[in-house]
Amino acid sequence: MIIFGTKGYLYQLAILTLVCAQCGNPSAHTLRKRVTKFTLFFVPLFPVSTKYATQCTFCGAEQKVTGEQAEQLQAQAVGGGQGYGQQSQQQPYQS
Repeated sequence: MIIFGTKGYLYQLAILTLVCAQCGNPSAHTLRKRVTKFTLFFVPLFPVSTKYATQCTFCGAEQKVTGEQAEQLQAQAVGGGQGYGQQSQQQPYQS
């Protein structure tokens, strides 16, 4: 007997301040990546699909974005200093 299936993984890539298309409020939006992986005997082997979306923290509306748009938004969060959830790279201490 072979046990196989899929499992979803959700990653939060960034938190951005954007104007919501649904409610029109400027609020924080989370940029998320959902990866569905094929599993064999409960071991994830390879990704089947990858989807990106932003979700408004004010009204909860979710909007799908493409991979290219997600990369641009993530670069904007890191470059624009808006990445609240981003990890900062520490510089080594020099005496």
